[in-house]
Amino acid sequence: MTVSFAERLIVWQRRHGRHDLPWQVTNPYFVWLSEVMLQQTQVVTVIPYFFRFIERFPDVASLAAASQDDVLAAWSGLGYYSRARNLHRAAQLIMSRFSGAFPSSPVELIELPGVGRSTAAAIATFSFGARAAILDGNVKRVLTRWAGIPGWPGELVVENRLWQLAESLLPPGNVETYTQGLMDLGSLICTRSKPSCGNCPLATDCVALATDQQAVLPTSKSRKTLPERHVVLLMIRYEDQILLERRPPAGIWGGLWSLPETTDTLSAAAICRQRFGIDIEFEPAAADFIHVFTHFRLTIMPLTGWVQHAISVADTQTDWFSLIDAQTLGLPAPVRRLLDLMQ
Repeated sequence: MTVSFAERLIVWQRRHGRHDLPWQVTNPYFVWLSEVMLQQTQVVTVIPYFFRFIERFPDVASLAAASQDDVLAAWSGLGYYSRARNLHRAAQLIMSRFSGAFPSSPVELIELPGVGRSTAAAIATFSFGARAAILDGNVKRVLTRWAGIPGWPGELVVENRLWQLAESLLPPGNVETYTQGLMDLGSLICTRSKPSCGNCPLATDCVALATDQQAVLPTSKSRKTLPERHVVLLMIRYEDQILLERRPPAGIWGGLWSLPETTDTLSAAAICRQRFGIDIEFEPAAADFIHVFTHFRLTIMPLTGWVQHAISVADTQTDWFSLIDAQTLGLPAPVRRLLDLMQ
């Protein structure tokens, strides 16, 4: 009798899977937070952020009551800041619509900002024992290789096929262990490069292994040259203080505190005169550096200038901060890097 796909995964997970991750509890808040943090980010990176976040916001009520500034500050450095803004909005929605009780079904969970189909299924499965299929990046890789499915998994036709397969493989019971097994297998064994096929419980009927296609499945998205952008960040200083401004709520670094910026060094003095009413001479530009986003590469040139007096700022989105206080704010990683160098 052939042992099913799900049965092999369940047995493997119990013996070799991960059992000590800090969010492997029935607390839906912890599960939800981890699932959002793990979007686009690896476990080893997420763990310290997870501990710091729950220390500051131990439950959904404390997160909902926090200011967006505090939430972004706790998230600072983890990237993809829309995730933090969505977490905050979702926490407030849970308090207002569900009276603070976490919704338990994927249908309700998917209504929360930042929660898609796979994330909703994972929360419902791990927190409430729901029987629902997930399809995150690790699972896509496992299923694509095991079933020999060609095509980029982000393409709608391919993704729909993977969803159908994921749902057809769900076992009648032990769904939590099975789901964790899928995640663990993709993270520990069926890795992007150099998968450990000799240790895989699915090796006997894996199409990719049988046809020597582990290196080409899943099919990669056709690569395009990343667009290049350039920005000059103005480090306007008075004694041990730095002038920062809050970015608009949407877009790159939305809602974070950042340095005033311009497109070139020639316009820096004019920008300061026009926006802040100050005449300032800037030092020669420091060495620029590159920060890579998903869709473009940003070349950053830091430009430092000093003022004799801390000008008053009427705009509530702009303020002076000491270098120490600035470190407690939600800052983009490149700005935090520059402030670290100042200290």
